[in-house]
Amino acid sequence: MERCSGALEEAADGARQQERHYQLLSALQGLVKELPSSFQQRLSYTTLSDLALALLDGTVFEIVQGLLEIQHLTEKSLYNQRLRLQNEHRVLRQALRQKHQEAQQACRPHNLPVLQAAQQRELEAVEHQIREEQRAMDQKIVLELDRKVADQQSTLEKAGVAGFYVTTNPQELTLQMNLLELIRKLQQRGRQAGKVAL
Repeated sequence: MERCSGALEEAADGARQQERHYQLLSALQGLVKELPSSFQQRLSYTTLSDLALALLDGTVFEIVQGLLEIQHLTEKSLYNQRLRLQNEHRVLRQALRQKHQEAQQACRPHNLPVLQAAQQRELEAVEHQIREEQRAMDQKIVLELDRKVADQQSTLEKAGVAGFYVTTNPQELTLQMNLLELIRKLQQRGRQAGKVAL
């Protein structure tokens, strides 16, 4: 008798999972209609069905939320690093201006053109250094964000989320961003409905 009730529970669980899959798939199909037609064409029924299967237990929603939080912290940290560098550059420029003004005030008039020429060269060298440091910081930021994207792609691929794999192809990245947006919209609907999804 226990074996029979276990089989019935398994069948009921399977039916609930099938119903849940259908609900997720239906919601995804509705959301896809909001995307540009070029992306709608790239999201086949199979891809959407596979995505719905990956979303069934709610784990992917938690993974996406965690990745989003990590991304926000990374972006904030990189932004703060860039602000610190800009502030250092502002202080450096101010100190240089002050130094130049003091030197000009102490300079004899006949030496002023020579001093001003030397100061101009020094200013140009400092500005060149500042531009190089800013360029290096911007490159570091881009590389760090690219690494984060690759980490996110890898994590979602390992979680079995359809459409995710490590790539730098702009079209594929845009498609993955659209898939993430679909997942986030489903997650938001779930919160509004008081459930994990939908």
